[in-house]
Amino acid sequence: MVPGALPTLDTTPGKTATEPQAMFTPLPEFLDGWLGAHAGEIIAARRHIHANPRLSRQEHDTAEFVAARLAEAGLSPQIIPDGTGLTCDIGTGDRVIAIRADMDALPIHDPKQVPYRSTVDGVCHACGHDAHTAIVLGVGRVLAELERREGLPGRFRLVFQPSEEQFPSGAPTMIKYGALTDVAAIFAFHCDPQFPAGKVAVRNGPLTAACDVMEIRMHGRGGHTSRPHLTSDLVNAIGRVVVDVPALVNRRLDPRQSVAIVFGAVQAGEAANAIPQEALARATVRVHGRETWDMIPDLVQEVTRSVARASGVECEIDYRRGVPPVVNDRAASAMFAGATAAALGDEAVAEAPMSMGGEDFAYYLEQIPGAMARLGVGRPGERLDIHQGNFDIDEAALAHGVRVMTHTVLAAAQSPAF
Repeated sequence: MVPGALPTLDTTPGKTATEPQAMFTPLPEFLDGWLGAHAGEIIAARRHIHANPRLSRQEHDTAEFVAARLAEAGLSPQIIPDGTGLTCDIGTGDRVIAIRADMDALPIHDPKQVPYRSTVDGVCHACGHDAHTAIVLGVGRVLAELERREGLPGRFRLVFQPSEEQFPSGAPTMIKYGALTDVAAIFAFHCDPQFPAGKVAVRNGPLTAACDVMEIRMHGRGGHTSRPHLTSDLVNAIGRVVVDVPALVNRRLDPRQSVAIVFGAVQAGEAANAIPQEALARATVRVHGRETWDMIPDLVQEVTRSVARASGVECEIDYRRGVPPVVNDRAASAMFAGATAAALGDEAVAEAPMSMGGEDFAYYLEQIPGAMARLGVGRPGERLDIHQGNFDIDEAALAHGVRVMTHTVLAAAQSPAF
């Protein structure tokens, strides 16, 4: 399923320009040469983005940087109207294979003592979006060079989106502005430090969970802690919600369904001897499977109100839909695995575990087939995870990502599966 090379056009007199001729430069050999000359530029792009992070919906500088690099390669990027994202088509044809990168950073301090440490206080690329962007930028430059040299087997679209980390997320914005027009399949990486550089983890079917956000507010009569019977004891009530709701919701579901309700913020009172008049709790609700995701909001809110009422208080619930689950297409997942083997060797292919994390790449997969793979970025001797300020990648993973994604999209362009 992965071509060893691209077709080139035969210009022998008497033949039409559409008849393919055997390629004279095998793809692995071409990539060896290209990366030998340009790997340092991909690393430099990643470091520039890492040093200049932008939060969700503020990625104007990043979008302009990417657009400038693509224009230098002779391409014509199209920035979306609000300036936070862009697309870029390479090649020709009615059928498009797309590659997606997300560009936003997180509101996290960067403590790393490295030359490319974040220059923006309290903002850091702690999830690898700088690497995603640099890799897709590199793939775009590879495709542009192949198009100039030998032609491409179709049209490819680079999709650089804003706001993966924040609701409302950026995938629907890019779709609104035509990112999926004529697209037959779409592919993406997500950095994963649990795998070393040189590994790519692939999974068919569900990869990530759907993720919603719930905010619970309680109001009641406060008072002295010596007389709780004269108050609405909101601390007791919010505590019962935090402890009891996750367990009770899971008892109402088929045990084979995976649901995680985890509270990340609880606020109630300040003084040790005063029962407060207000209490607040915020949680994420994560679930595998579209069917369970469709029914979970009503169930969670019903159980939450029941627990609060049993404690003698009423509550207000703001339940906000987040992202759907990422469900990889079977053919697209197989293509990722085959491309990884072709680009890096059979031993590079690993199985990706299901994650309870959310990913707005799911919005693309609700409309077209595609797949997300886990790109190993783990550094020797380190046990870091994403969303930590000291998270960093083994930069050898950038060249691996360019190799694998190039093989993947070229195979997809020539496959009858899409």
